[in-house]
Amino acid sequence: MRIKNFLVIVTALFTLSCAGNSSKNSNAKPVATVEVDALLTGATEYVDKVIEIEGICTHICQHGGRKMFLMGSNDTKTIRIESGNLGAFNQRCQNSVVKVIGTLCEERIDEAYLQNWEAAVAANTAEQHGDGESGCDTEKKARGETATTTAERIADFRTKIAARKAAEGKEYLSFYYVVAESYEVLE
Repeated sequence: MRIKNFLVIVTALFTLSCAGNSSKNSNAKPVATVEVDALLTGATEYVDKVIEIEGICTHICQHGGRKMFLMGSNDTKTIRIESGNLGAFNQRCQNSVVKVIGTLCEERIDEAYLQNWEAAVAANTAEQHGDGESGCDTEKKARGETATTTAERIADFRTKIAARKAAEGKEYLSFYYVVAESYEVLE
């Protein structure tokens, strides 16, 4: 009986020690290894492509652990990583250098997006992240948001969309994130 218990404990410890060090091997080869700062400035070049990126994990969302944020040269250079089919990120990632292989995606916020958000708020069906109505502070910082209420955030997005339309002719804002295929804690 003791040997059986010992084997169960050893197996459990081995499984826990390996979980999060790397998760699922990616079959797709990255087209590029990109630093966070470079990715943020040249993201359009990599949309829908598999990339490899490394950064310090500054935050893992408490609501399910399916989002983490990797920091580049400073805390204003941050990209969101979503776990996709990997499940929750291992908490060991927090405050560690993490290497991620995944696909870069673009999220566009336009007037239709904002109207749907307002309708969801009015119907009390809006998705909540973070504490209170202000949303996840880490995600807001990654997107350059400073507003504190949902109404202020929506108004701020409209102002930024108008400015981008005037400057570039584009009636939307682009935010980028990576859907992870695998990740590894390096330090």
